Amino acid sequence: MNQATQMNGVTGAGKAAESAAMPGWITFLLAASCGLIVANLYYAQTLIGPIAAATHLSSGAAGLIVTLTQLGYVLGLLFVVPLSDIIENRRLTVISLIVVVAALVAATLARSAVLFLSASLFIGLGSVAAQILVPYASFLAAEKHRGRVVGNVMSGLLLGIMFARPLASFVSGLWGWHAIYAISAVIIALLTLLLSRVLPQRQPVPAMNYSGLIRSLGTLLMNTPVLRRRAIYQASLFGTFSLFWTTISLRLADTYHLSQQGIALFALAGVAGAVASPVAGRLADKGWTRPLTGLAFLLAGGAFLIAYLFRSDSAVSLGLLVAAAILLDMGVSGNLVLGQRAIYSLGNEARGRLNGLFMAIFFIGGAIGSSLGGWAYAYGGWELTSLIGIAVPALAFVYYLTEKKQA
Repeated sequence: MNQATQMNGVTGAGKAAESAAMPGWITFLLAASCGLIVANLYYAQTLIGPIAAATHLSSGAAGLIVTLTQLGYVLGLLFVVPLSDIIENRRLTVISLIVVVAALVAATLARSAVLFLSASLFIGLGSVAAQILVPYASFLAAEKHRGRVVGNVMSGLLLGIMFARPLASFVSGLWGWHAIYAISAVIIALLTLLLSRVLPQRQPVPAMNYSGLIRSLGTLLMNTPVLRRRAIYQASLFGTFSLFWTTISLRLADTYHLSQQGIALFALAGVAGAVASPVAGRLADKGWTRPLTGLAFLLAGGAFLIAYLFRSDSAVSLGLLVAAAILLDMGVSGNLVLGQRAIYSLGNEARGRLNGLFMAIFFIGGAIGSSLGGWAYAYGGWELTSLIGIAVPALAFVYYLTEKKQA
């Protein structure tokens, strides 16, 4: 009997999965899949300028390019991801990816703002497949290794986020911004076929119907203080992250006169921040969740403080801006793993809904950050953008200090 067959009997309780080691090839497949899927949410971040020009969007409205994708993701987290608690997970993943492929084709063909923004919404909606796969990985992992496994899968997801920006800029510089969406449509179509063939089945044991699941979201949120706190933590950090990456391409072009290739190299440097993800997972397994959470806020606030203090057009300022990007990405990626490990420890049967709520809340923070970033840069320049970037993690750190026990 092969490894995939051995794992086909995983049920909603997850007990069988937690009693055996998770095959390494499954971890790698899930990590790679999450990275490829979630990258679709971020291709537009360094392409806001050319996309806005091609679709006739004003500079003030350019933030909608990222915001609508994130809002689509939030809708999927609230109304699609909970289905993973009642529907066989492989089938749900495949259906979601088919939506992504169709939306990517529409984005490739888009020549107007309405069509592109509509496609962006559905790219976000279908890309929640990644958030079906992350808790799926936690079901397959033994309890004592859950932080490590989730950290490794999240490393793939975060590498997808971080590589998406430089890759989109490189491709755009060579063939135009439409090309990245065409390439991704082909990749996701092939990935969908692969996952449908080799991914182990996971049939949950539903405790309620779909309407009951949706109604239960409010109850879960009200009755789970760890979920609320971790979601607020990550919403503040991801809002800061989105604020930075929504505006940085404009800053780099306006102040440092970088081409799309130069912007791509800058974004590539930020990939170094992904190293924090597996490290945070391992340290969380050892009980370091609380101090690492405080460190994440300090890294994010410190990154924007550097960006604020060094605003000249010198090479030194550009180098410090690269360092700020790495620090910010480290804080956001590390805290994401800490939060997911905390909520995955709350229970098996509601894990899909808990993950959906957690991700939805922090992506709302991201959508606000993207929209606020477009407005701040248009009306207050990099100075106002940086001040907001300092204030948000500072306020979150004050909230963190009210935490009485580890969450």
